[in-house]
Amino acid sequence: MKFSEYMGEWLYGKDGYYATYKNIGKGGDFYTSVSTSKFFGGTIAKHIISLVDEGFLAKNGTVCEIGAHHGYFLADVIEFIYTLRPKLLESLKFAIVERFDSLQEFQKNYFKESFGDAVCLTHYKSLNELTCDNAFFIANEIFDAFPCELYYKGKSARVDNHKIEFDADNEWVKNKAEKYHKDRGEIAIGYEEFAKDMALACKKFEFMSFDYGEMGARPDFSLRVYAKHEVIPFFDENIKREELFAKSDITYDVTFAHVKDAFVEAGVEFIELKAQMVALVDMGILELLEILKEKADEKIYKQELEKVKILILPNFLGERFKMIRFRR
Repeated sequence: MKFSEYMGEWLYGKDGYYATYKNIGKGGDFYTSVSTSKFFGGTIAKHIISLVDEGFLAKNGTVCEIGAHHGYFLADVIEFIYTLRPKLLESLKFAIVERFDSLQEFQKNYFKESFGDAVCLTHYKSLNELTCDNAFFIANEIFDAFPCELYYKGKSARVDNHKIEFDADNEWVKNKAEKYHKDRGEIAIGYEEFAKDMALACKKFEFMSFDYGEMGARPDFSLRVYAKHEVIPFFDENIKREELFAKSDITYDVTFAHVKDAFVEAGVEFIELKAQMVALVDMGILELLEILKEKADEKIYKQELEKVKILILPNFLGERFKMIRFRR
């Protein structure tokens, strides 16, 4: 089978990794920026309020998270909107695009426990089900979860019993590899359809997403497996793919030029690509901390400050974690 089909089954098959609820923490899933600090969602809430103030997002517009998993991120956004501009909770609509019923059920229960009847949450299986006039779309680590093809010097990968053979011809993949100057690496499948679906779903919107990657393509393979808090390169000679299949996460670095081109081709304007730490500071995370310092106990403030430092202090991973933003 094609590698994209193999990866699709690994992540999204009936018993795939994303098909069932995953805990975060010891013995569970990896921590992400979302689970590190509520101020990640708080900064997005501050940005949403700024979009309303500038007239881009209507007070009755839709705030939609795509691929919410636990739902914690959107819940944090809502909590901070209530703190900073409570009247907006009476008019904004909230939605999640989530294909899996089990995750939808978890999200519904979490929102019910968190907000009772104060927040109305609508679920959609895909962007194709959503139609709105004005929206803010947010996603976290979504583009590195699109199935990809593996490419090596003119040939695409084929999978046979978890073994990888580079002996298949695929002109679409070859053309993409040449366009992004790759002689080896991952070629994502589905960015073009995703961008078109978003453009069809909403007349006027801003879309913001956070992912690991660079604008230009890496010169090698970045595909890796996360298992029991260990990172395993996919081509490690000791890897046991048959044991890891569907029981662990599999991901790769995003080529943001490919994402950008997909959205531009769909009629959506590319706004910017920034390191996460720069984007969060620009959107006001430090101002939120100052508000907390004025209103909260010093111990709580110091605890949150340490968490925020993880999000914004420069380091190798921080520089690779990017925010990409589009508008239509």
